[in-house]
Amino acid sequence: MFRWGWLADLLGVASVGPVVSFVPIVLVAVLFGLAMDYEVFLVSRIREAVSQGVPAREAIALGGRNAGRVVVAAGFIMVGVFVAFTTMPNATLQPIAFSLAVGVLADAFVVRMTLVPAALRLLGSRAWWIPRWLGRVLPRLDVEGEALSATGAERVPA
Repeated sequence: MFRWGWLADLLGVASVGPVVSFVPIVLVAVLFGLAMDYEVFLVSRIREAVSQGVPAREAIALGGRNAGRVVVAAGFIMVGVFVAFTTMPNATLQPIAFSLAVGVLADAFVVRMTLVPAALRLLGSRAWWIPRWLGRVLPRLDVEGEALSATGAERVPA
């Protein structure tokens, strides 16, 4: 769009021509970071439910209901921020902002909210399987508090 001028008049593109060489690097870095945030929000809630004994199918629905709101809100906020930057008449900033807005929109709503839960649903409980030898080698991180809930210990109020 910015290289050949497709929809330039409709979107108010300041100038058309070659895209600056560092733009793809910036896009990949920022989109990867945001994608991993969305992934952690969604999948950690699903994993927490699975670790508490909820069947995989129900855990996906539970995670989608609870963490899905955060992903949707964060996605809309980031798209709004990036779209706001597309209105600036800066020929370097416009393609970055537009690409980030489209990238976040596609990643948050198509990949994280549709494809990831669908893949987890298809895999069922196998999505959380890990080979025994790898389980022994990897460190035991108790991010969700599985050990705490397994011992019956109560959380101390803050």
